[in-house]
Amino acid sequence: MARFFILFVVILAALFAAELAAPVQSALVVPWTQALVRISADLITFFDPRVAVFGNVLQSTANGFALSVRSGCNGVEAAMILIAAMLAFPASWKHRVIGIIAGLFAVQLLNIIRVISLFYLGQWNMTVFDWAHSYLWPALIMLDVLIVWMIWIRTLPRVYSAPGPSIAEADASLQQATAR
Repeated sequence: MARFFILFVVILAALFAAELAAPVQSALVVPWTQALVRISADLITFFDPRVAVFGNVLQSTANGFALSVRSGCNGVEAAMILIAAMLAFPASWKHRVIGIIAGLFAVQLLNIIRVISLFYLGQWNMTVFDWAHSYLWPALIMLDVLIVWMIWIRTLPRVYSAPGPSIAEADASLQQATAR
């Protein structure tokens, strides 16, 4: 458990440090955020064609309300927490890669729902928007990360020890043998 925790913290710190680097921001984070906004807008246009995208801004052309998706709201930090947990947990690289890909999909799918819901909540009621943006959705996204990680752990192959005495039994036998 201590090994997992220390490794998790080290990996997470490295990922957060990398995310703050300008080349990572310009090559990954900004394009990812803009893609998230574009996907959200594309889904909205199925039901409401009065939406426009300007980089990381989603705007209603009907009433002018605009939602700016920034760091902390783009799902990148939640994804980094999930990745760090999966890399720190003892598993094969095959299972880690599959878990990370599936987990990123699950986290970002919920994040798209988050962006769309906030887009409409902001047009309806700013008090509810502020509460959902500051409290409800961050908790739901982190809960999603936890659930995805727990499901991933449950899908890992079980590692069984070879038949034989337990460690306690072996230790007791060793103590008896040395006492003679």
